[in-house]
Amino acid sequence: MAAHQLAGVTVVDPATTWIDVDVTIGRDTVIHPGTQLLGRTQIGGRCVVGPDTTLTDVAVGDGASVVRTHGSSSSIGDGAAVGPFTYLRPGTALGADGKLGAFVEVKNSTIGTGTKVPHLTYVGDADIGEYSNIGASSVFVNYDGTSKRRTTVGSHVRTGSDTMFVAPVTIGDGAYTGAGTVVREDVPPGALAVSAGPQRNIENWVQRKRPGSPAAQASKRASEMACQQPTQPPDADQTP
Repeated sequence: MAAHQLAGVTVVDPATTWIDVDVTIGRDTVIHPGTQLLGRTQIGGRCVVGPDTTLTDVAVGDGASVVRTHGSSSSIGDGAAVGPFTYLRPGTALGADGKLGAFVEVKNSTIGTGTKVPHLTYVGDADIGEYSNIGASSVFVNYDGTSKRRTTVGSHVRTGSDTMFVAPVTIGDGAYTGAGTVVREDVPPGALAVSAGPQRNIENWVQRKRPGSPAAQASKRASEMACQQPTQPPDADQTP
């Protein structure tokens, strides 16, 4: 610990920090409390690591930030941002200036330069190009019950929230997906993939299927109030 501090590393709270003997850390990096750097982890210069972060055999590039993250056998590029509450499983490779945000899990995947996976997403067995954005709550569906399959996403791709990628599929460069899309077939470059049909409202479904429930009572009151609303008479001053 002292050797790292003498070499220009700031360890905010040595009492709650563990650094294995084979770990290397660059100058001007800050290690926050509750951090464990294990195995042959390599941290570049000018990084921010922690608090509450555990990295095992992870390579972190210069200027990256890794906050409240658990990672193993992975790499994080220069200037990338990871966390909070991110899980990096073995085989994760995040490119320079990329982002993996809150409640994102990545496994055996490459994520290109500048690509962002901001929140609430599982990326498994995927290759994502540069400067793409994966919408919230998206899932890379990589397991069919028998074997793992890969998904390929190109560069400058924008995917809507809650997109499901059912592997194996390929999303071409510059393509988009609409919110709630289930991608089961390849998407050509520059195309918009939309799998959902028009919204259909089944009137009075709750009253029929859940009679007496709080939802049914609430909907009944709302319907009765709507029926009691007076009809606005036409303005007498208006002329055709």
